[in-house]
Amino acid sequence: MRILGVASGAAALTLGLAGNALACNISEFSAVAKCDGTKGVISVTDKDPSGVKATVSVYLQSNGADAKLVGEQVVEGTREGVTIDFSEDWKPKATYRVHVKAGNQVNEDIKPNLVTPDEACAPSEESTPPATPSPSEEPSKPAEPSKPSKPAEESPEPSESESTPAAETGDNTPSPAGDSNLAETGSSSNTGAIAGIAAALVAAGAGVMFALRRRGAANNR
Repeated sequence: MRILGVASGAAALTLGLAGNALACNISEFSAVAKCDGTKGVISVTDKDPSGVKATVSVYLQSNGADAKLVGEQVVEGTREGVTIDFSEDWKPKATYRVHVKAGNQVNEDIKPNLVTPDEACAPSEESTPPATPSPSEEPSKPAEPSKPSKPAEESPEPSESESTPAAETGDNTPSPAGDSNLAETGSSSNTGAIAGIAAALVAAGAGVMFALRRRGAANNR
């Protein structure tokens, strides 16, 4: 009986040690501040082989107190380790508190608190002054505004002979008889009467001349 009791006690102790070995422990968590390219991150690694879900919270410290909550994530660890990242533009020599809550097994901070490196993450590109343009690259002067073209020269004023309209000519259509003054042109309506009188005078003169000649001839006999 005594031998059986010793064997049972040894088995129980072995099972207890094995259970403690598989239990989640704060020593299986670690944190580090690093750079992901140009951005700062805080990485927390869980190497719990039991794979218990753990909630990890990261706090920025100021004067020994929490200044802000950086972030909170859930992680399931493995023997090889699972890493989660918290984006944080951390400053050099800043202090962060990392708290782990894993069921009823763990509810404490990673000790000691995380202190960031002495230098922050380098910028992607160092700012360089703009290159001085070479003489050939100097910006061209703005084009001068084009001057308005001179107005077309005014044409000379027309002379009097060109500007004065030609006198209107009279209507060439003959006016009705008796209305126009045709005495000056000899085409008056009295032309027939005057011609008749002139013919009569000529005939009378011829008769007088003929009579005078006969009388003179008779006297000479």
